[in-house]
Amino acid sequence: MAERKKPSARKTPVKASAAKKSAPSKAAASKAAASKAAAAKAPRRTPAAAIVTQRAGGLTLGAVRPAKGSRPKRTRVGRGHGSGMVKTGGEGGKGQTVRSGGGKGPAFEGGQTPWQRRLPHRRGYSQKARDIGHFRVRYTVVNLGDLADWDPGVEVSPQTLKVAKKIKAIGDGVKILGGSAGKSLPGGLRFRDVLFSSSAKEALEAAGATIEKLVAE
Repeated sequence: MAERKKPSARKTPVKASAAKKSAPSKAAASKAAASKAAAAKAPRRTPAAAIVTQRAGGLTLGAVRPAKGSRPKRTRVGRGHGSGMVKTGGEGGKGQTVRSGGGKGPAFEGGQTPWQRRLPHRRGYSQKARDIGHFRVRYTVVNLGDLADWDPGVEVSPQTLKVAKKIKAIGDGVKILGGSAGKSLPGGLRFRDVLFSSSAKEALEAAGATIEKLVAE
C-alpha cells in the first residue's frame, strides 16, 4: 500500500504592509505631532455669520430696509388670510383687545384674587399707611394772622372759630400755625381744645395768651 504523504507545516508569511501598520514609523509620529502644533498655533476661524456682519459694516438682518426709491407691495387690509393681516386687519378682536393699551396687565390672574392679595398680613399692620381719607388724621389749619381781629373776650375753640367763619369744618381737630406772624395779635387771648405748631406757640406766649389743654406738636 502506498503511504500517505504528511502535509508539511507551512508558516504563513506576515505581510510587510500589515507589519508597517502595526508599528508606525518615527517619521509619521513626528509628522502628526508637527501638524497638531501647527493647528494649535493657527488662529480660530470666525463664524460665517460674523464674517458677513463685518463685511456689511455691522449690518444685521434686523436692520435691513428696502432700497431707497423702491415701491414695496402695500398691505391690503381686510382681504382675508391671503393678505397676511387675517380677517381683522391687524386690529385683533372686538372691545378690549382692539383698543390701544388694552389689557389687564401682568398681575392679572383671570379674575381670581391675585397673589399679592392672598399673602397674609404681618401682625400689627398699620391702617394709617393705606387710605388718607379714612385712616389718617386731617387737621383744619388756622394761621395767626387770621386772629388779628379776634375779640379777646371770646375764647378761641373749634366751635367759636366755626361760628366766626374762620374755618368751614372742624374735621379731626384745629391746629394754629405761625403763618402771618408779623401781624399784631390782641393780648389776653384764651385757647381751648386747639393744637399749635412750635412757632405759633412761641408767638402766642410772647403775646400773653392763655392756653388750656395744650398739646404742642
